[in-house]
Amino acid sequence: MNDRFLRACRREPVDCTPVWFMRQAGRYMEDYRALRQRYSLLQICAEPELAVAVTLQPVDLIEVDAAILFSDLLLPFTPMGLDFDFVKGEGPSIAHPIRHASDVRRLRVFDPRQALAHVLTTIRMLRCELADRVPLIGFGGAPFTMASYAIEGGPSTTYAKTKAFMYAQPEAWHDLCGRFAAVMSEYLVAQIEAGVEAVQIFDSWAGQLSRTDYREFALPYSRRIFEAIAGKGVPIIHFGVGTTAILPDLAAAGGDVIGVDWRLPLDEAWERIGADRGIQGNLDPTLLLGQPDRLFDAAADVLRRAGGRPGHVFNLGHGVLPNTPLENVQALAKHVHAWRA
Repeated sequence: MNDRFLRACRREPVDCTPVWFMRQAGRYMEDYRALRQRYSLLQICAEPELAVAVTLQPVDLIEVDAAILFSDLLLPFTPMGLDFDFVKGEGPSIAHPIRHASDVRRLRVFDPRQALAHVLTTIRMLRCELADRVPLIGFGGAPFTMASYAIEGGPSTTYAKTKAFMYAQPEAWHDLCGRFAAVMSEYLVAQIEAGVEAVQIFDSWAGQLSRTDYREFALPYSRRIFEAIAGKGVPIIHFGVGTTAILPDLAAAGGDVIGVDWRLPLDEAWERIGADRGIQGNLDPTLLLGQPDRLFDAAADVLRRAGGRPGHVFNLGHGVLPNTPLENVQALAKHVHAWRA
C-alpha cells in the first residue's frame, strides 16, 4: 500500500510529498453530479454502497495519497435530536436551533455504533476496497464548529448568534460543548475501531474567535477529543480556516498535524505551530480556477517553504470548489509528486 501520507503524518522521511484534497469527492466531479441527480447528500451518506462509490471516485481519477470518508460533519446532529436537511444553494439548515439552556438539556446522548452504524459499515467496506491502495481518513467536527452550526441554524458569516449565546449564557455554552466533545470522542473512536487509519478534526470556524475566546470557549473541549483518541494509534490532523492568530493554540489543543489555510506562508505557519508537529496545506483553492503556470508556481512556493522537512502533507487551505476543472486537480497532484527543489 502507498503509505507516504501516514509516514508524513508521523514526520518520517517520504519519497515525495504526499497530497490529498479536502472535498476531493464532490460537485466538481462528473460522476458525483450524476449521482446527486438521483440521490440527496444525506441519502448518499446513509447508503454505504453509494458512500463507498463516491469516496473512491477521486482515488480512481487523481494521484491522491489518501482517501477521505464521504460523509457529513453534521450526521451526529440527528441522533442528538437536532434534525437538519440541506437547502439547495445555502447548505445545512437545522430545524430547531439551540437558543436557550433548555435546548441544550434536551439533546440526547447516543451510541454511534448503533445510531451511525451505516457510517461504520462504509468504513469497513472501504478498507476492503483500499487495502492495497491508499489509507482512509475519517473525520469529525470540533465542539466550537458543531455548536456554531447548532446555534446559527446553518452557515453564517458573522457567527453573531453563536457569540451572543457564548457570552450571554456561558454555563449553557460549556454544557453544549461538553456534550459535543463526548459525542465526537465516541464517534471518532468508533471510526478508528471500524478501520480508518487517520482522522481529521474540523474546527472550520474557530478562526472567528480571538485568542482569548478560543482558549476559554473552544480549546478545552477540542482537547478532550484529542485526549480521547490520542492512544488509538492513528495520526490526528487538526484543521481550521482563518486561524492565523490562534495557530499556537490549535497546536496546544492537540493534533499530530496542523492544517493551515493560505493566509500565512507555510514556513511562517510551521514556525508558529512548532517543529514537533507536522503541517498540512496550504494552497488557495481558487488557484485551481486559473492558469496552470500560476497554479504550479504557487504550489512550488508551498513546497519550497516546506523545505523537504519531514511532516508536510500537501493540501489546499480549504476544500475544492464546485466549479474547479477536474483536469486542474489531476495536474496539481502530478506536479506535487514530481516536484524537486
